[in-house]
Amino acid sequence: MDEHHMRMQRLKSTWPLAVLLMLTAFLSGCGINNIPTYDEQVKSAWSQVENQYQRRADLIPNLVETVKGFARQEQETLTAVVEARARATSIQISADDLNDPAKMRAFEQAQGQLTGALSRLMAVSERYPDLKSNQNFLALQSQLEGTENRIAVARRDYIAAVQQYNTEIRTFPGRFWHSVMYSDMPIRENFEATTEDAELAPAVSFE
Repeated sequence: MDEHHMRMQRLKSTWPLAVLLMLTAFLSGCGINNIPTYDEQVKSAWSQVENQYQRRADLIPNLVETVKGFARQEQETLTAVVEARARATSIQISADDLNDPAKMRAFEQAQGQLTGALSRLMAVSERYPDLKSNQNFLALQSQLEGTENRIAVARRDYIAAVQQYNTEIRTFPGRFWHSVMYSDMPIRENFEATTEDAELAPAVSFE
């Protein structure tokens, strides 16, 4: 076999690989992977939302016990917090539930009720100077404030991730790739934002 023939054989054998590499690079540049990538970002952002709400829920038992030590007569308020926490922690949203409006609303409603109950509990502390100056209460209050801030950030990041994912599906070229390759991946539900700053978690008042 002469040298020219050998070169032609090598060229023929490497040509399919070269075409495949060029096609892969072309498709990657055209955003073929954007939809699943953005979907994973949505799921990751949601896990942070849940983590921060769980962190808040984990603080509540100690907070209730501390308040009870100084304001046992505020039983109605304490019970409301405990019951609201139970409702909030009973609703779990999986990745498959993120596009279920009813489940998302139920989750939002339960967390909002817990926020309201916590606000009323904090208002109780104003009537008990010894409670307000208790070091354990002050530490829990500070942790709860920080958690509320982290909830707001996590919610904001989730909203941004969902908007990016949904926009990709609705616009070119993502709309094309969605119809061709990812038609089983739905538009994601988002937190309702019907008022200014609605993406922020309602603030618990500590004043």
